[in-house]
Amino acid sequence: MAEPRRPPGGGGAGGEGLGRSRGGFTTKLHLSADGRCRPLSLVVTPGQRADCTQFKPVLEKIRVPKPGPGRPRKKPDSVAADKAYSNGPCRQYLRSRGIRHTIPEKTDSQAARLRKGSRGGRPPAFDEERYKKRNTIERAINRLKQHRAVATRYDKRRYVYLGTATPAALTIWLRT
Repeated sequence: MAEPRRPPGGGGAGGEGLGRSRGGFTTKLHLSADGRCRPLSLVVTPGQRADCTQFKPVLEKIRVPKPGPGRPRKKPDSVAADKAYSNGPCRQYLRSRGIRHTIPEKTDSQAARLRKGSRGGRPPAFDEERYKKRNTIERAINRLKQHRAVATRYDKRRYVYLGTATPAALTIWLRT
């Protein structure tokens, strides 16, 4: 779960993990969670960073240890994500790793596909019942924000904030 101490190329604003977005000077905490709303991986980025750019790093950080000997599990059974991750590279990455996914198609990409007619291809598969379980990630974020230091984010540096969020994630794991 830990990130490198300093960003490549030295310090500066990249090490802060703070950036401008519509909400002001903020930070984004990207995470994956299992079916019981327990965080599996955490990535901290500046507020203006797009969600889809962190899709691959978040999934590659998943490590679930086995109860006995052996390597930790790195691949989830399935992924349910929102429309922010509905693009070709995200879907291609999931297909290449053999991960089933439920991601709704954006309306503009759906219109573009329909405009192309038979050349547009068929729509991506979408399972509504599996997509209903996507709220587990929202509930995992709410559990993390029960810890005041994670919710308020007074830490200036990215690695310090990650060091604040990691024990909060550990307490969620220990309580369940």
